[in-house]
Amino acid sequence: MVPQDRISRLAQQIGDRLQNASQAPEDIQKGVQQVVRGAFDRLELVSREDFDILMDVLQRTRSRVEALERQVANLEATVEKSTASTATPVEAEVPPVPTPEPDTDTDTDTDTEENNKPA
Repeated sequence: MVPQDRISRLAQQIGDRLQNASQAPEDIQKGVQQVVRGAFDRLELVSREDFDILMDVLQRTRSRVEALERQVANLEATVEKSTASTATPVEAEVPPVPTPEPDTDTDTDTDTEENNKPA
């Protein structure tokens, strides 16, 4: 709602403009229009046309959101049915892969001795 102080200020400004009744009616009308326009600008009002456009956009957006919610619910139900109908297969026990043992061959020492012998 509009605060009472804004309305009282608007009424005061209009009254001030009307006190100068010696002015031509056009001047009074222009002055009052300026006061009212200024008050409306400060109130950040929107035109009826803009309001109707925004309401139309809002209704279309709500319709789309509701349609998407229904679609998501259907997809969730489908996923739940498919996971419930397919039992998880029992995995066969896989034997562990043997790890190779470190090479403990001592022949490498003799290889180096043979390489050191004179020919």
